[in-house]
Amino acid sequence: MDYNYLAELLFPDVTMTEQELEEKFPPRILKEGSIVSRMAPSPTGFVHLGNLVQGLTSERLCHQSNGILFLRVEDTDQKREVAGAVDVLINTLKHYNINFDEGATVDGDSGNYGPYRQRQRKDIYHVYAKRLVREGKAYPCFCTEEELAKNHEQQEALKENFGYYGKWAIWRDRSIEDIETQLKLGMPWVLRFRSNGSIDNKIKFTDCIKGNLELTENDIDHVLLKSDGIPTYHFAHAVDDHLMRTTHVVRGDEWLSTLPFHIQLFTALGFKVPKYLHIGPLMKMDGDSKRKLSKRKDPELALTFYKQEGYPAESLYEYILTVLNSNYEDWRRMNPDAPTDDFKFSFKKMNPAGSLFDEAKLNDVSKNVISRMTSDKVYELSSEWAREYDPELYDEMTADPSYTKAIFSIGRGGKKPRKDLSVWKDVRGYIDFFFDNLFEIKDAYPDRFDKNDIKSTLSEFLKTFDVADDSGVWFEKIKDIADMLGFASDMKAYRENPEAYRGNVSDISMFIRIAITGKENSPDMYSVMQILGYDRVAQRINNMINSL
Repeated sequence: MDYNYLAELLFPDVTMTEQELEEKFPPRILKEGSIVSRMAPSPTGFVHLGNLVQGLTSERLCHQSNGILFLRVEDTDQKREVAGAVDVLINTLKHYNINFDEGATVDGDSGNYGPYRQRQRKDIYHVYAKRLVREGKAYPCFCTEEELAKNHEQQEALKENFGYYGKWAIWRDRSIEDIETQLKLGMPWVLRFRSNGSIDNKIKFTDCIKGNLELTENDIDHVLLKSDGIPTYHFAHAVDDHLMRTTHVVRGDEWLSTLPFHIQLFTALGFKVPKYLHIGPLMKMDGDSKRKLSKRKDPELALTFYKQEGYPAESLYEYILTVLNSNYEDWRRMNPDAPTDDFKFSFKKMNPAGSLFDEAKLNDVSKNVISRMTSDKVYELSSEWAREYDPELYDEMTADPSYTKAIFSIGRGGKKPRKDLSVWKDVRGYIDFFFDNLFEIKDAYPDRFDKNDIKSTLSEFLKTFDVADDSGVWFEKIKDIADMLGFASDMKAYRENPEAYRGNVSDISMFIRIAITGKENSPDMYSVMQILGYDRVAQRINNMINSL
């Protein structure tokens, strides 16, 4: 076979050379040890938690090493492509602090190693495809879908491995005459890789996360170019990662089975094989067993879920760090106020088998994250969420921003800040009683208390209530009411002899709290009353007295 002749026959219009491409995309000038990695999603419209896990891993590795993170869109599968999916992906990742140094953007490409959308790189792939043909490492295949389906049926009947290999690879060694005949007839063809592998052989490979692996060699003549001339993922990623000078490939371990083929491809092309990091799946408990998160079963897999629930981007980002690096939680405890960028992320701390997603733990992380925010930031982020998901709350919150910020200031700051909020969806239930239009009595008084005691408490409190009092004077007045009505003002005395009292001072406080907030639990009552002001407090107490 004259492979040079075949290469010209298949790619007569390819005149660009590999040398020209190597000069156009030269090795990056970076410090030693700098990592160059990418996110390379398909624009299918579904942005999921796995994208964030991969993106955060790549982002930390690159930016901690003074390297480069770029976004490449792998849009070779037009059947699955969703219009606008690229913009959704870029904006979503940006929302979660995954920022790229170069690559595809909503306004086009940014960087010197593009285009960053694979369908725009067709001519580049053909240069390398032509070379593989010229070297006898690739060949055209004219098999129809029907012929391939028949092969599959026969392989199934014979209980042989599926695929295009060995005797099933009927175009692998066809004559140039047969090929020319098909071309003259205008028959569609795909370009296949000529594998020299055997399933009887094993290859050894060290994955940065999985460790030392022994994998079965690839013997399949996989497709490199589809009949429309667009490459498959396998071929495109090898060419792109070489020319974009990728040093580390981060991807899900569902791609591990293709690794032997990818190593073959890099070797056949004369490229240096990048380091691979295959991330284990995110799992959840299902009864007593673990299973992978599923698009169909688990809404928490989609990143839209976290936006709707109102998780701050920082919360999800920080939670993923706890999932990926086992030492992150200890670091955070030692550095409660440090930015996450100060944490030294390491792929060596990643679990090879994957990680368990725990929504309860996410909520705990989120409570801590929100508790460290300023009242201004809580107001900004929660009102932004409410604008889209709770317009009524948004209108109330933004009518007087200083009033709402004062609410969020209660218990904020200090060594032990309040941790009432885990998501912005919690905000309504936390602050609704501050707004007359949202206020309602949610908790009833416990039946064990006499209504006359409740009325007397409220009446006596209103007689002496003064917003000018400091917290000490304010509470002394509540203790005086307790003593007046036969309730213990001293909790120690009450614990020693509870039968001697009608209740204690905390019960007196609860009577007042329900009248003013509508519930048994709320932020610090003194602060609440300072914000509500005398008129609101008096009106609500009087309303409660009249309703009892």
